[in-house]
Amino acid sequence: MKNDTLLTTTSLLAIVLMSLHLTDDIVRGLDPVGPKNLIAVAILVVWLVAAVLLTGKRAGYLVLSLGSLMAAGMPVLHLQGRSIGAIIQSTGGYFFLWTLLALGVTGTFALILSVRGLWNLRRQSRPTTTASQ
Repeated sequence: MKNDTLLTTTSLLAIVLMSLHLTDDIVRGLDPVGPKNLIAVAILVVWLVAAVLLTGKRAGYLVLSLGSLMAAGMPVLHLQGRSIGAIIQSTGGYFFLWTLLALGVTGTFALILSVRGLWNLRRQSRPTTTASQ
């Protein structure tokens, strides 16, 4: 499978997992309900546009790298919290932990793929030199 196809698929999965995770955060009271949640919607839309419309372009790879970095960092941030034990023991704690772990895996994989895409663009943009005879 091509790098860009894998990156798009992985990014779409990470976007779904991120939206599920943000919803769970709001339901549990970790994030307040309000207009601030529209910022998360805007971020997810930009991430979605990059995954679907900017595939193979430098701007797309950069946005996907940032989104992937956020997804990969989500478990690190949450698992260091003081109340993580109580959240995991509560109703729905299994789903909360599963989405965190799945988000970390898909985010890290998408980050690798987006950096790889940027690297390939860089290599393609270099002028080739021919040996003079």
